[in-house]
Order: sequence, then structure tokens, then C-alpha cells
Amino acid sequence: MAITPKQRAHLKSMAHHLKPVAFVGKEGLSDSTLRSIEEVLNTRELIKVKVLEAAPLNVREAGAELEQRIAGSSLVQTIGRIAILYRPDPEKPVIKLP
Repeated sequence: MAITPKQRAHLKSMAHHLKPVAFVGKEGLSDSTLRSIEEVLNTRELIKVKVLEAAPLNVREAGAELEQRIAGSSLVQTIGRIAILYRPDPEKPVIKLP
């Protein structure tokens, strides 16, 4: 899903106060990690994922791979060791994009 710069700025401002809810560790983006991130995206539309120092991928690589492997998701931003992901709820989206 492609998002415009205006939508990206809106999502960044909404994600500012969020805490990371998923972590990518030394096993990288394993199937269990992807499954847990997808489960969180089913309940929330906007999440932060922290890439730990022991992870084999850097935050940009992990963010790009998450965007590619999780259907319908968009990478909003990477900052430090945090990747912000957005995936709207297919039935009742809570976040209204400008």
C-alpha cells in the first residue's frame, strides 16, 4: 500500500507517543516474529517494531522486509533502531488518513 507524504507525516505524528510492541532479535525475521507482528497489526493499525543490536539485519533492511512480507502493510519511518509500520483494518479502519 502506497502512502503519500502528507499521510506519512500524519502517521509519524500519531506514532510519536507509541512504545515498541514487537522486537526483532538475534534470530532475525523468523516465522514466529512475523506471525506475532501480524497478530499485533490485526488489533492495532500503527505499531513500532524495535530492531535489537543482536539482530542480523539493520533497521532499514528489517523495515523493508517487513513491508514486503506482511501483506497490506506500509513502512512509515525508520528512526534509530525503530521501524514504524501501518496496515489499515480491512473492515473498520480506525485511523483516518488525510
